[in-house]
Amino acid sequence: MIRHIRFSFVIFSFAASFFANRAHAQKVFSVKYPSQADIKLFVVDYVSQADLAVFKVDYQSQATDNAGKWFFVNYVSQADKRIFFTEYQSQADLKIFFVKYASQAGWKNKEKQHLLY
Repeated sequence: MIRHIRFSFVIFSFAASFFANRAHAQKVFSVKYPSQADIKLFVVDYVSQADLAVFKVDYQSQATDNAGKWFFVNYVSQADKRIFFTEYQSQADLKIFFVKYASQAGWKNKEKQHLLY
């Protein structure tokens, strides 16, 4: 009985950590129309204007949390979030700026962080 409980706890812990990491993953797919998107983005000219500084990673495994490290997938079914780039700032849910280095990625406006969970 005790072994069964321990085994169940181990399985539950593994599943919880797996799905917790998956929920915060930043695999994105850029859609053609705003109605298809989970979130609408506007790319600003300066990092100081952004809610989120984004770094494009080379590998899917590098995009594991909600810290601005994004991996652009080839198919919508692979994405955690479908994004649409707007023409005007007023149409966007989130303002982003693409940075050159991974260490520069992160939230500038933490009030908007919930948009990518």
